[in-house]
Formats: sequence, C-alpha cells, structure tokens
Amino acid sequence: MDRDCNTYKTYLKILERELILAMGCTEPIALAYCAATARAALGTLPERISVEASGNIIKNVKSVVVPNTGGRRGIAAAAAIGVLGGDEKAELEVISRVPAEVKEQLGAYLEKTPIEVKPLISENLLDMIVTVCSGASYAKARIAGEHTNIVWIEKDGKVLFEKDPQQKTETEDLPDYSLLTVQDIYDFACSCELNDVRAVLDRQIACNTAIAEDGLKNDYGANIGKVLLQSGNDLKTRAKAYAAAGSDARMNGSELPVAICSGSGNQGLTVSLPVITYARGLGLPDEKLYRALLISNLITLHCKSGIGRLSAYCGAVSAGAGAGAGIAYLCGGDVTVISHTIVNSLAITSGIVCDGAKSSCAAKIAIAVETGIFGFEMYKNGQQFYGGDGLVVKGVENSIANFSRLGRVGMSATDEEIILMMTEM
Repeated sequence: MDRDCNTYKTYLKILERELILAMGCTEPIALAYCAATARAALGTLPERISVEASGNIIKNVKSVVVPNTGGRRGIAAAAAIGVLGGDEKAELEVISRVPAEVKEQLGAYLEKTPIEVKPLISENLLDMIVTVCSGASYAKARIAGEHTNIVWIEKDGKVLFEKDPQQKTETEDLPDYSLLTVQDIYDFACSCELNDVRAVLDRQIACNTAIAEDGLKNDYGANIGKVLLQSGNDLKTRAKAYAAAGSDARMNGSELPVAICSGSGNQGLTVSLPVITYARGLGLPDEKLYRALLISNLITLHCKSGIGRLSAYCGAVSAGAGAGAGIAYLCGGDVTVISHTIVNSLAITSGIVCDGAKSSCAAKIAIAVETGIFGFEMYKNGQQFYGGDGLVVKGVENSIANFSRLGRVGMSATDEEIILMMTEM
C-alpha cells in the first residue's frame, strides 16, 4: 500500500486515536474524568454530587474496582476519586497520579458527601452528566458517544463549552472507519513503514505485558490467568492465560495502565497479548510481531466499528477474532487464511453477552482467544463455515456486517433487559 494514499494515512490516524493508555476500566475512568472536569469548572471541592448515567455506563461501572480507591467499586467511588484527586487534563489517566494523602481522604469524603445516581435516558449508549455543588454554586459536565468526548460544561447557568455529541474531537475530523476492510488491512500490515507505528505498538507491548505479569504474580479477582496456567503451559494456553491475567488485574484495581483498543482495555489486552505470546514463543522477529499486531488491532476495530463502543455484544468476541487473525499471520497465513479465521471465530462465539465489567471478563477473554485460535486451526485443517451456516454469509465483509448488525440492532433489547436485571440486584 502506498504510504501517501488516503487509506494508509487514515489507518495510521485510527491507530494513533485508538491505541491510547487508560488506567482502570474505561467506563468508571470516563466517569472520574467527567467528575474531575465538573470540579475544575466549579473551582472548589464539591459538597454534593449528582451523577446521571446511561444504562451501559451503570452496567459497566457497577461491579468493577476503581484504581486508587482502596478496592472500592461503583459509581460513587469513581465520581468521588475524580473530584477529590483527578487531573482533568489527563483524560483516561485522570486518576493515575492521585497523591497518597488524597487516597486517605476518600473514605471520609464519601461518608460526608451525598452522591445521587440517576438513570439518564439518551440516544447515546455511552452518556453521563456529573453535576457538582458547593453552597448555591454548581457546575456540570457531560461526556457522550466516546469515553473522553466532553460535549458540555456549565457553571451557574453559564455555558462554558458546548459541542454536538456526534463531533468526536474538538480539533480534528473523525477518521473514516469505513475504509477498514480485511484486504486493505492485510495490505497495510504487509507494507507499512514500521517507523510510522513503532512507538504506538511498543507502548502497547510494554504496558499490556506489564499488567499481564502483574495479574499472574498477584491475587486479582478469580485469578483466571493463574487457573489456566495450572492446566498446562503450552503456547495456546499461555496466550489465553496472559490475556486473562491482564484482565484479572485490570478489573480488580491494578494501577498499571493498559493500551486500549476500541475504547476498551479488555479488548486492548485481548488483541495484543496472545499475539505477543505467540510471536515470542515461536521465536519470530519484532518486525513480524509488529505486522501481526497491526492486523489484530485493525481487524478488531473493523469488527467493532459497526457495533459501537458499548452494547450487549461482548467486545472480547471481536478482539478474539482479531487475535486469531494476528496469530494466523504469524503462522504464515495470507489474507484468505485470515478471512476464514475471522468468519470461523465470529460464527462460534458471537452470542456471548456483555453483562458489565467485572472479574468474569477475564474468563470470557480466554474463551474468545481460544475461539480465535481455533478458527485459524479449522481452516489450516481444511475446515470452514460456509454461507448459510447461521449468520455466516458469503464473503468476509458481508459476514462481519451481519455480526455487527446482530450486536448493534439484534441485541438492543437484550441490552435493556441485562441493564434492568443488574439494576434490580
């Protein structure tokens, strides 16, 4: 692919935009970022906090540990640490540098500060409004559409900042994700000038490997990574275990950052760690690893772009297919092999639901990685799913579109029921 062509430049822009660092699960971190932004507008520590959140935000914040909160979970903890110690300029690393003395104040602040949580009815699945008050003064901030997309800041009736929720960034146009195709992703990965992507991929490799090792070393959640390694130490098991261990740590309060993908740390772990593990296990050079990571990341973003950031469709499914595609490339697979790997994988695990961020995400990741690898092994052994097998249709792009429609449209009622069940608990 020509380095000067629009598709090449767009893919670079997508990678730079998507593979950013976040500390902690992205939904509570986005909430902390929103709260920190509101507090900055207020100009003083709030005496009262109100959080309005869409169902998918409530679902994904409810059960996950918020870093730097002493093991606390949920919306109140995320909002409180955001206003108490958050750096509103740091976006998804908003609470990465909370001083020790501020952490110690969190318990007392939560006890004395009323924090009201209300459902927010919105056309955006990702939507939140945080209002903070001190005396008769108030300020509010809203994030919608994407985790760092501030669309409204107001203080005492005066609008300080406003933009359309569909405008994803303030200063630049959204990259054209419709240019993502399996063929072009493969061509880009094979021809990419690696100096154009080395920095962003090195960061993904370093950060995601570090949190996986933290997950295997320490006690986090259900310790899915450790459980997997107790069952064996072959390459496939290690690939699943490292991805799961990263999620074990991330879902249960690790303060290490993750290079995310499609707005999700769990997806960032799933697309990268199995590919890294396979490349290292097979003794392949860094160049091969970089090109495989380009495939795994961009295939995942391609599969997710038709679904959206949040839905009832587990994002690990798309990321597992992406990881399988990257591993297929490492093992010598061309675009045909990669295409069949994707379709085989999606055909198997597309029914996994997202019931929020929590410890069991690590196990779902392990299953998704297993399926991605199995999708490759199927085709390597002369087997595949054909058009007419369930949601599979002829052509990889048509199949991806079908599974995207399932996640975006077909499972919307499922999403509502999941949120209802979780809020009734």
